[in-house]
Amino acid sequence: MEDFYTDLIMEHSMCSANKKNIDNANYSSLGHNPNCGDEIKLYAVIKDNVIVDMAFTGHGCAISQSSTSIMIDTLKGKSVDEAKKIILIFMKMIRREEISEEEKDLLKDSIAFENVANMPARVKCAVLSWHTLEDLLEQLK
Repeated sequence: MEDFYTDLIMEHSMCSANKKNIDNANYSSLGHNPNCGDEIKLYAVIKDNVIVDMAFTGHGCAISQSSTSIMIDTLKGKSVDEAKKIILIFMKMIRREEISEEEKDLLKDSIAFENVANMPARVKCAVLSWHTLEDLLEQLK
């Protein structure tokens, strides 16, 4: 299973359909990791409290790029409240806190980053987009 997750991460980092600009985005947020220079800009189309579309631009390591792409696949089509719940679950997983099977199911392919918690230097890479999305969702208030 670990090989599957490694392949998934590499696939998303090299050729992500989510890496593009969205001209009609009504929200965006810039995230930067000063430790390594990773930088992403998230674009979102949010209508009636639903994430209708999301994409990103930027540069960074395979972990940050694939985490962003997989996050988008996981959250696109979700309500803002559902997205916030999944973000919290992802952060719990990264902090090595116990998560239920139901919570794991909500993470979908984002569960691929479960072992990143064992690599402290890579944690900030994996969570960059998730924190950036939190910032973007704060704009809704």
